[in-house]
Amino acid sequence: MTRVRRRYIARRRRTKIRLFAATFRGAHSRLTRTTTQQKMRALVSTHRDRGRRKRSFRRLWITRINAVTRENRGSHSYSRLIFDLYKRQLLLNRKIPAQIAISNRNCLDTISNAIIK
Repeated sequence: MTRVRRRYIARRRRTKIRLFAATFRGAHSRLTRTTTQQKMRALVSTHRDRGRRKRSFRRLWITRINAVTRENRGSHSYSRLIFDLYKRQLLLNRKIPAQIAISNRNCLDTISNAIIK
């Protein structure tokens, strides 16, 4: 069987991996084997943390909305506000009321009063 010389193809593959890992420190950006391992690890972390980022932002938005609603009306809470939103069939995700809560607290209070009545 003839010998296969994989010069160009192998070099192109390694270069692609090295470009991905160029910002890594130490051997993780220099040695081919550790570079490929770190690339796989980085991609796994990226995939996993995409979902975590969504969860953490949702928690942040819920916390902000709850803080403003409790500040303005002592008896009402976040869960009551969301329940009233669903009852009125107003389709607002948690991001929009959280942004309103930061920029203009009185506006969120006005919205919650209009929903309750």
